[in-house]
Amino acid sequence: METVLKSPCDEQHPQQAEDFPGNVEQSSKLSAGVKKDIEKLYEAVPQLVNVFKIKDKIGEGTFSSVYLATAQLQTGYEEKMALKHLIPTSHPLRIAAELQCLTVAGGQDNVMGVKYCFRKNDHVVIVMPYLEHESFLDILNSLSFEEVREYMFNLFKALRRIHHFGIVHRDVKPSNFLYNRQLKKYALVDFGLAQGTPDTKIELLKTTHSEDQQGSCLQTNPIVALGNGVSDSVTALKQIAQQSASKAADRRSSSLSKVQMKQGRGGKEDSVHHSVQRSVFGERNFNVYSSTYQESSGTKLIKQSKMIDVSSRKLVTKKKIISTKTVSNGAARKAASGCPLNLPCDCYATDRVCSVCLSRRQQVAPRAGTPGFRAPEVLTKCPTQTTAIDMWSAGIIFLSLLSGRYPFFKASDDLTALAQIMTVRGSRETIQAARTFGKSVVCTQVVPTQNLRSLCEKLRGTNSSCKRSQGEGPSRSENNAALSVAEDKPCAPETLGKQIQHLESFQEGDSALEMKATDMKGWDQVPDEAYDLLDKLLDLNPATRITAKEALLHPFFKDIRL
Repeated sequence: METVLKSPCDEQHPQQAEDFPGNVEQSSKLSAGVKKDIEKLYEAVPQLVNVFKIKDKIGEGTFSSVYLATAQLQTGYEEKMALKHLIPTSHPLRIAAELQCLTVAGGQDNVMGVKYCFRKNDHVVIVMPYLEHESFLDILNSLSFEEVREYMFNLFKALRRIHHFGIVHRDVKPSNFLYNRQLKKYALVDFGLAQGTPDTKIELLKTTHSEDQQGSCLQTNPIVALGNGVSDSVTALKQIAQQSASKAADRRSSSLSKVQMKQGRGGKEDSVHHSVQRSVFGERNFNVYSSTYQESSGTKLIKQSKMIDVSSRKLVTKKKIISTKTVSNGAARKAASGCPLNLPCDCYATDRVCSVCLSRRQQVAPRAGTPGFRAPEVLTKCPTQTTAIDMWSAGIIFLSLLSGRYPFFKASDDLTALAQIMTVRGSRETIQAARTFGKSVVCTQVVPTQNLRSLCEKLRGTNSSCKRSQGEGPSRSENNAALSVAEDKPCAPETLGKQIQHLESFQEGDSALEMKATDMKGWDQVPDEAYDLLDKLLDLNPATRITAKEALLHPFFKDIRL
């Protein structure tokens, strides 16, 4: 049996009538795959058939797909809407938390709101207003400086709004901040990874797990929620989530009891924390190492009765290196399981991981987000993460806008990403900042801090002193993200492990970016306040990083503040 929850404003309801079929849009532009996906969505949530005409699939991510649809209102007006179909394995608590973020914080200050919510069994569709927007990459190099200023101002308004409610977005990036250039409209979207601060006003974020949990969910009566009925849908999801969480806790308790019983009988021992594998950064050319600054006093090791001499049985030698490429993590941990508790670590400041470190408890910390936009405290697995991680991501967006380069950072793993940050913000500064949140970062070479203005102007091509002479090819540093401003010095140390490989477009044809004075669009008059704000956004210490509220009061926005 289906339940329909109606909104008090009947005239705003999508018309459910025979003359508005929900068939797949018959368009030659749609691929066979997209048409098949639309048909599957109609089958999964049949309530959509009489309400929406799905036009196209406009987005797809790890946890959801987004469709463009139109709804025929009773007033006769056809309204465009965005339908976000969440994957069936999404945890109900995660879905309910996202809905609550949209209903409580959304709908104003450039934060996307929610209009309707449909559910059938384990399928959930969130319906939001559709904002036609431009691709960030398509407009990046055509934006005027004033447009960039307005863009950042509106981004900070959205972040101030959600941070006021104690919401950490965790995935701030251009594709999640929609921008309609013509209408000057903005919308912060996608709260699927959102987390709450300790004092969050979003009730469901207080209990949301730091990592997405997958499982069977939503196996109750289907619900169609319209208008104010969204809150009822959230309540239903919350109840299901609590039941699921309770069952999971019982399973964990039962599993832990079995493990303890096994250990008491002298059976094969295995600690709970060893069930999660950890990558071993043991490559010889990788000279950035991050570790917990303060050791846990409660760490337990396996098979402590068997003593070994670590100095005579090193896991990493010149001929045999334990890495993610050669030896599995499980094998490495098995080899490390014979380390006694009282042995000190002997791999500090080296390019390997010893058996003592391998046997230590892995520190678990949230790291959800998009590569290239993660803050240093996320990359180093700092357990305490605040709204400051969103401000770092906003700083990366601002860096791309000022430099005309996107993506600015692109790394295959967290330590490479940290090395790339060092090439812009400096190695000593990164090490010092890491200490403030209990982390030790080791770098084998000193990397100086870049001057942000010089870096951005050279990349954008607005600095005449950095222009290349005719016939001279691009330097090696110009082909890397962390470009060295000094022309007589190479790019940031090659021994950092992996060269930063994006900015491939920075080739010989790059001279086109050296704009003529008549076509500068304000880029020849970027004030110092812009780079001062950028510096505060890219503060390596999250405790002193500028907040969204403070950013809106920065002198950079003095002319557009109301």
